[in-house]
Amino acid sequence: MSTEITPPTAPRPGRKRSEESRMAILVAAFELMGEAGYAGLTIEGIAARAGCGKQTIYRWWRSRADVLLDVLAVKGELYVTTADQGSYRDDLRAFLGDTYRLAGNGQVTGILCALMAEAQIDEGFGERFRTGFLEGRREVLREILDRAGRRGDLPARPAPSTVLDLVFGMLWYRVLATRESFGEDLVDELLALLAPEPAASGARQE
Repeated sequence: MSTEITPPTAPRPGRKRSEESRMAILVAAFELMGEAGYAGLTIEGIAARAGCGKQTIYRWWRSRADVLLDVLAVKGELYVTTADQGSYRDDLRAFLGDTYRLAGNGQVTGILCALMAEAQIDEGFGERFRTGFLEGRREVLREILDRAGRRGDLPARPAPSTVLDLVFGMLWYRVLATRESFGEDLVDELLALLAPEPAASGARQE
């Protein structure tokens, strides 16, 4: 997977320089995280790689963890689709495939682990992590569930809140505990559970 981070949309007139600086900082943080790990990541190092001053970074972020939080948010916007695929099952397949493919990237996995650990020891960051990132990703999946509800093809069970817990619970369990891979077989198994294919119209009834 490419390590390049680019803005999801073109910057507004008059903001081009600040957007370029912000994205340079995010790219630098992502690269340095892959090279030195979280223990070796510093604001000074990010600033040097991005070609800016530390004060520029602190103007936008409180800490190195917050910089990485923004890296993950941008990655999610770039690589995880919410486009209407025509059905709940296809929407969910696209979302699961994109989400698990991104989470399975080695550098992204390292960031996820580091930020979850940081959230346990820094109460302020933990709150930002939960409300700014975790809830944000759940909101993206809620968009797909809500669309399926309006379309009329959302299964009655499991409940939407359970779908959210299962999808992201699986992600975090594999990232933090088992370190198992995220393959297409996992997507297929979750689809069979969360969005089973409808029975053929001519299927025999027992």
